[in-house]
Amino acid sequence: MPQALALLGSVLLLLWAAGQGGEGWVWPDWQDPLLRHIRLPRMASALLVGAALAASAAALQAIFRNPMADPGLLGTSGGAALGVVLLLVTAGTGSMVALSLPLVAFGGGVLTTLFILLLHRWVGGGTGGLLLIGLMVGAACGAGISLLLFLSDDLALRGAMAWLSGNLSAARFSDYLPALACVVLGLLLLCWQARNLDVLLLGDDAAQLLGVEVSRVRALTIVGTALCIGAAVALAGIIGFIGILVPNGVALFSGGSRRRLILLSAWGGALLLLVLDTLARTVAYPLDLPVGILVSFIGPPCFVLLLWRQQRRKEAA
Repeated sequence: MPQALALLGSVLLLLWAAGQGGEGWVWPDWQDPLLRHIRLPRMASALLVGAALAASAAALQAIFRNPMADPGLLGTSGGAALGVVLLLVTAGTGSMVALSLPLVAFGGGVLTTLFILLLHRWVGGGTGGLLLIGLMVGAACGAGISLLLFLSDDLALRGAMAWLSGNLSAARFSDYLPALACVVLGLLLLCWQARNLDVLLLGDDAAQLLGVEVSRVRALTIVGTALCIGAAVALAGIIGFIGILVPNGVALFSGGSRRRLILLSAWGGALLLLVLDTLARTVAYPLDLPVGILVSFIGPPCFVLLLWRQQRRKEAA
């Protein structure tokens, strides 16, 4: 029964997003070119990006054994964004550039995450030190992005800034398909390693005693998360807080294995970003507000509320 209600609620949300326009909701006209060529690709991209961000964060939280681990906080999104901005500034725009964006973002995310893990192995400091290293690397990537934008021309600067704000308004199905392939492959990798991630939460030593190859699990999980994050960054730019809010909210209200958490987080993240993007394109109509800006306003109070609920739950236990 709960599954049926959840499925019905998801269908109603999709119907609401398809029919919601600047002047209110109307029943969707599926033959309308505006709906078919603009609104539906944007909805598909919102679902894909939300699922990718939330699922990858659920996996990263297992690797780092930290519920606050997030692609944005740990610098992974920053590395992916640095690669994309470098491509946009040097190569401009075009069909070949659009096809290359997920691959470049994937490479930036993988290299950044591997660099963070290597620094942590050298410096140490536990999970807290890992989070601080991620913040430092993310800040360095942000500085690199700022330098590239400062050196670019006005046209490249305007396009990159619109993209960095977390914008889905330019979504098209032609851009969506390469990113979809990356996310599907990434999710398959994460679900394949989900049981090993459950064991990894016990610690590296305990996992090795139970027969888990820790370095291999980390490497495959990093590749999976980088595929998801790279596709999300290539489609929408930087969108924060989805990776923190959704997996922690799912874990708070629904227990289970890491595979269950990853899949439920993907579902919840997809629907949450769809709702927020629909609000972003209607709340300031006729202006199209980038969803990344709206998320940045809504995310902090929701995060504080979630943290408060977690603390109350610990005190009650």
